[in-house]
Amino acid sequence: MLKSKLKTLVLSASVTVFAAALILMPDESLEASIRGLDMWWEIVFPSLLPFFIVSEMLIGFGVVRFIGVVLEPMMRPLFRVPGTGGFVWAMGMASGFPAGAKLTARLRQEKQLTKIEAERLVSFTNSSNPLFIFGAVSVGFFQNATLGVVLAAAHYIGNFCVGLAMRFYGGKDHEVLDNRTAEKRGFILREAFSALHETRLKDNRPIGKLLGDAVTSSIQTLLMIGGFIILFSVINKMLYHLHITTFVAAGFSALFQLAHLAEQLSIPFISGLFEITLGSKLTSSTSEATLLHQAIITSFILGFSGFSVQAQVASILAQTDIRFKPFFYARFLHGAAASIVTLIIWKPVYERLSDEQLSNAVPVFSYGNEYMWNEILYWLKSAGPPITIFCLLLYILIYSSRIFNKGH
Repeated sequence: MLKSKLKTLVLSASVTVFAAALILMPDESLEASIRGLDMWWEIVFPSLLPFFIVSEMLIGFGVVRFIGVVLEPMMRPLFRVPGTGGFVWAMGMASGFPAGAKLTARLRQEKQLTKIEAERLVSFTNSSNPLFIFGAVSVGFFQNATLGVVLAAAHYIGNFCVGLAMRFYGGKDHEVLDNRTAEKRGFILREAFSALHETRLKDNRPIGKLLGDAVTSSIQTLLMIGGFIILFSVINKMLYHLHITTFVAAGFSALFQLAHLAEQLSIPFISGLFEITLGSKLTSSTSEATLLHQAIITSFILGFSGFSVQAQVASILAQTDIRFKPFFYARFLHGAAASIVTLIIWKPVYERLSDEQLSNAVPVFSYGNEYMWNEILYWLKSAGPPITIFCLLLYILIYSSRIFNKGH
């Protein structure tokens, strides 16, 4: 009872302080809101929407069940999840946060995963996409495309390590699903096609209805993601101006000194715990730290994902019986693993590639990649807002027509 009352007191006091900060610092909150909104409608919405819609269509047509049966012999021994986890893992890496959580929740709702399997799967299928790692962080913040190779390798290897570690989570899973076709014996492609056909027949929605549901569901999720991005952008700004970030960073400075890291990285580190974009940007601008130290901190920030992404995942998982706590613990594990991998591969990967570029052995590697990622980011920033507005209008049209049809 006392614990519950204390929690109520802390939550209400925190919200009150945050509301007071918004009133006292309207200019700073508006600036932070615009920064979060720009990020959402320029990059996040147009880059995630196609993946979300296609994923919903693939699930509805049974293609994910097909992939699941084919990949079962690989995913089950490695990660103790069904073969459908391979699809979620691939889509999570390609599209970025929080696609892995959305797809895992969707498969749990479809009864293609047990609760324990879903908690294992969601822990290692949420990651940054290559566009963010190479385009925004490496080229945009560090102006160093070669660094992107190290950050991406550390991030995805760390993700793999989390998957291997989470296979031991939950012990023996006693929940049994009736639709497990992978347990049958026979030619695997025949089983896979049978599973695909059965799933398509079971989901008897017309193609138009399926497409409309995919669009509305995806846009609703992205609207929720946009709200969290804007909210945590403002929270991060308020914490900085209230000197809470500086106060907490003072405690981390001692830990950083013990780890032989520049203590000036403590404030970017704290900022990154809340929002990965701001944390990565502040880390890149810390001139007192070496590039290796900056890369280690950035790898941890990318692996931890930030409370902003974690809140998005928590909101998605709340629609199911999947618990958030295993995902939260896995984020610390991912951050630590990515940082260690960065330290290990720094000399054999980054320094070797840098030496080759200096000796003109690979004369266009850095420049070619920087140009490509800059072009992609520039296209998204210019074309992203019109795409977002068009899709929102389409969502309003579909939603309104459904309400009108229900009324008649």
